[in-house]
Amino acid sequence: MTFTIRRLGHLGDGVADGPVFVPQALPGEVVAGEVCGGRIAAPRIVTPSRDRVRPVCPHYKGCGSCALQHASNDFVARWKVEVVETALAAQGLAALMRPILTSPPQSRRRATLAGRRTRKGAIVGFHGRASDTLVEIPECQLLHPDIVAGLPMLRDLVPLGASRKGELALAITRSDAGLDLSVTGAKPLDGALWAELGSFARENDLARLNWNGELVVEIRPPMQRFGPATVVPPPGAFLQATAEGEAALADAVAEAVGGANSVADLFAGCGTFALPLARNADVHAVEGDAAMMRALDAGWRHAGGLKQVTTETRDLFRRPLMADELARFDAVVIDPPRAGAEAQMREIAGSTVAVVATVSCNPVTFARDAAILRQAGFVLDWVQVVDQFRWSPHVELAARFSRRSDH
Repeated sequence: MTFTIRRLGHLGDGVADGPVFVPQALPGEVVAGEVCGGRIAAPRIVTPSRDRVRPVCPHYKGCGSCALQHASNDFVARWKVEVVETALAAQGLAALMRPILTSPPQSRRRATLAGRRTRKGAIVGFHGRASDTLVEIPECQLLHPDIVAGLPMLRDLVPLGASRKGELALAITRSDAGLDLSVTGAKPLDGALWAELGSFARENDLARLNWNGELVVEIRPPMQRFGPATVVPPPGAFLQATAEGEAALADAVAEAVGGANSVADLFAGCGTFALPLARNADVHAVEGDAAMMRALDAGWRHAGGLKQVTTETRDLFRRPLMADELARFDAVVIDPPRAGAEAQMREIAGSTVAVVATVSCNPVTFARDAAILRQAGFVLDWVQVVDQFRWSPHVELAARFSRRSDH
């Protein structure tokens, strides 16, 4: 059977009438293949799109990490901007869309890989699409070269910690001091394994090794730079995927808050935005994770030359900052998880705050929360789409809202 692809779905698959989902297909293409469960697992491209290109990575066909390497850069850029526009339109909103900023290949500084023991040793890589199969990625075009260079080390580590049928999750981050590794799903630590892992970390020059939530060894603090400050994030803490993406978001946030003298940074993490903003403003950073707040505070105290930064550990889903608490701030920065921050947005809407800078990794919840601000008299001034998850369907953005003077 043949099908014509009408659009891309939210996971990057082509969607034909039915609907029938077709991986690695583009709008306008005619494809053929057997449909099973509403999906063509192995499509044949009968009529290719002009936007189809040769994938840059030799692992693309089997690896499930990237979904859009078969599409031209221009197509992916247009599509990601349209995803945001469509989400806004569903809420009756429109905005000035700035040109997308895309991180370069080989720039991902963090990733979670999977590792399994095999009869001959171990395998480390990403899962194939809709598959439990692990695919090795020695020529990955997504990850930073420092992480790719560490793949043999991860493969050597797996037999130390994996059961015969289990699978390790290997969260690896590139830091200024070297690779920072956090392993979960592994054998429990005992004295012998602890000593063996410590030796392994030193022999392989890891900056830090964390095992099932416990620190095994920190040879050098795995520092990250946020503006003028250096921070040592706790193991497994959130970090923007690329340095280029972080810089684009931070620049947009700084522009959005402008000359504000006092800023509340909500869902602040380890200080991605709070610490750069502290060059010019007093910042109150709020985050639900106490370890991240301690890391942010230490980074501020050691930086010098910054304005006052205060921290508060608080679950903003259960206890959002209330309108009267927000009254002392000129601007708010908010970077919630994918679920958005509906309750917190309602408090911002009811406050006297004049400017809101939002960062989001989910256009749908961003648009929902944006509608709350619009109903309170805010104007959506502009949206900056940032693509730091290159070749994936993920979309990130920063936006500026300002309150109309008649409210």
